[in-house]
Amino acid sequence: MESWKRVFGIDSEEQFEREALAMFRRQAVDCAPYAEYLALMGCNPKRVTCIEEIPFLPIRLFKHREIYCGAEKPEVVFTSSATTGMTPSRHPMASLALYEEAFTEAFRRFYGEPAQWSLYALLPNYLQREGSSLVYMADRLIRACGSGGFYLDQHEQLIADMASDPKPKILLGVSYALWDLVERHAPKLTSTIVMETGGMKGHREELPKEAFHRILCEGFGVEAIHSEYGMAELTSQAYSKGQNRFYCPPWMRVLVRDVNDPMAISDAKGRGGLNIIDLANYYSCAFLQTEDVGIRHSDGSFEIEGRIDHSEIRGCNLLVQ
Repeated sequence: MESWKRVFGIDSEEQFEREALAMFRRQAVDCAPYAEYLALMGCNPKRVTCIEEIPFLPIRLFKHREIYCGAEKPEVVFTSSATTGMTPSRHPMASLALYEEAFTEAFRRFYGEPAQWSLYALLPNYLQREGSSLVYMADRLIRACGSGGFYLDQHEQLIADMASDPKPKILLGVSYALWDLVERHAPKLTSTIVMETGGMKGHREELPKEAFHRILCEGFGVEAIHSEYGMAELTSQAYSKGQNRFYCPPWMRVLVRDVNDPMAISDAKGRGGLNIIDLANYYSCAFLQTEDVGIRHSDGSFEIEGRIDHSEIRGCNLLVQ
């Protein structure tokens, strides 16, 4: 059995903590940029005894360093979307089998077997570039569903195909594309979950999430908007079934940090910068300091409130240089 498979069998907090600490000690040695960052932060990995003591790697370092600790050449390198002039993040993926296990098992936990669904993907900006992990995930889930497909701007065809499909459906779309669809056609959907991912990508104005979801609910005639939370630097996804409240699969955790002190980390409820432990990041770094700010609830779920400004994080500049 592949060594990474055991992370998908986690079924208790105690097991998660054991696996996380074991992965931290391995990656603190095998992932060179992470080892450098720990040294800059004055961290001795042997003295770390709980996940709250683990230094989390600033996620922007995926733009500047090769965050990888696989023994073999990666099967693929996923990249983030980036506006003109911006450097995309690069996430070497040692095993596509690992990635497929992560997103398929997470989908099953939140929505059941893919074969029960049809998946329609409205992801124009992702389809128009190379290296999107989201497109890879959607493609494999569409195959597992056995029905659905990708659409760029063929709104009429998308609406017709969904209307003639008798199966329960998921419409997965980037935020601005769903807004365009509602604004131009306002199709009233039946037996359909609308799931947004990503943001406006500079195509539309950014709205508060509650206001944006209200526009989509009214336009599509649905009661709630689901959301997928993922990024190129992660292997796993969290899902929300409404109200912008996300839940993680068992091998993923979100913690909060003080935005003014990145080492002040808590797994209790509270507001702050979001840190993510993704144990499916087996061959890169599982401990990431994101640039999102939000709220962690006592049951481990979380909300996204916005982005932290781009003030440099201690240790990050030196490691980039």
